[in-house]
Amino acid sequence: MRPIITLLTDFGTQDGYVGAMKGVILGDAPEAAIVDLTHDIPPQDVLAGAFALAQAAPYFPVGTVHVAVVDPGVGTERRALVAEHAGHVYIGPDNGLFTFVLGEGPGGTAGAASRVRVIDRLPSEWSLHPTFHGRDLFARVAARLAAGDAPTRFAGAEVEPRRLELPRPSETPEGLDGVVIHCDRFGNLVTNLATRLIPERLGAGLRCGGVEVAGALATLGTTYGDVAPGELVAYGGSAGYLEIGVRDGSAAARLGARRGTPVRVRRPR
Repeated sequence: MRPIITLLTDFGTQDGYVGAMKGVILGDAPEAAIVDLTHDIPPQDVLAGAFALAQAAPYFPVGTVHVAVVDPGVGTERRALVAEHAGHVYIGPDNGLFTFVLGEGPGGTAGAASRVRVIDRLPSEWSLHPTFHGRDLFARVAARLAAGDAPTRFAGAEVEPRRLELPRPSETPEGLDGVVIHCDRFGNLVTNLATRLIPERLGAGLRCGGVEVAGALATLGTTYGDVAPGELVAYGGSAGYLEIGVRDGSAAARLGARRGTPVRVRRPR
């Protein structure tokens, strides 16, 4: 099978940055299949990048090399990493971008062993521009790994990677308190409340931010078609977490919600 390299960045597609990374990869690994996960991460939004990476990367074949570059600290003393986890290899900056794929929260493979190393063994002929490690460092390392080099060719010391400080759900006498951690392009609200913790009957209902939606969300749904067009629905999302949506509409707009908006699920009485 051809080696697979995926790319996730906040570069967009207007400029030539992604194209330059692909050119570098194909120079060293011409047989590689390059797959774009997304290049539409909001600029410098590491949490959004971490979430998107976890949504897609684990579904690729074992042995896939994933390059993720959302890197506000490019050119500083922040570390560059190669992480091996659940049969996949992840390459990128040490800024929390791998939090979810290494087992913390949505999309993670909990219980799988990780081996994370600092990239500190670069060939002397490599020249790194301080503002474009995506091209000069991460793409080059990914190409060499896809071509057969071992991670230890470029990375030595094992380290504990930085992880994002994520809000934790809390249990109260009334129910479960959480927050919105992601809003997708449809306006669906992804919370940090695992679906398995949510009773099928929502009891007194659900509150999102300052909006009481108990009447509309008395029962946990399974998909948007469970309600009429324009109505709210709460359901177990594909990442395993409670989501709130509006059929044929945007829950974010309807509820005035965004990342960090509190969510409370009340227990059945």
